Amino acid sequence: MMYQTLTFLHSTFRWLVLISLIYSICRAYKGYFLNKEFSKADDMVRHWTATIAHIQLVLGITLYTQSPIIKYFWKNFSVAKETFDLLFFGLIHIFLMLFSIVMITIGSSISKRKATDKEKFTTMLVWFTIALIIIFIAVPWPFSPFANRPYFR
Repeated sequence: MMYQTLTFLHSTFRWLVLISLIYSICRAYKGYFLNKEFSKADDMVRHWTATIAHIQLVLGITLYTQSPIIKYFWKNFSVAKETFDLLFFGLIHIFLMLFSIVMITIGSSISKRKATDKEKFTTMLVWFTIALIIIFIAVPWPFSPFANRPYFR
């Protein structure tokens, strides 16, 4: 029961991660190109994007420890690594997602400390966009050539 709940939460929460990242990137893009002031609202969006990503990370790590697929992968590593679907969830997905969360965290932290509004927007734009690209690669979309799952589980 816990595994199904975690799978549902992790699958559903990804949409919040994607929406918040895309919204942050759009605000950063607009702020940068329209020479806007980095407002308190921009700072809140930056902060909440990182927070939502961290919540998803906790859900993902918890799911990783409970997943029968992952348990099988590590118990039968020499055989399981030959199956790309198992390799994807056992190593690739978690590695890429951890990396993207690190990118979001670093981008958020650096952006907060930049001196000018333009630098804040630039930092958010670059770091969050890189994270978004990595996430799009690492999500098992129904159309993904790597591993696929439904949009909602």
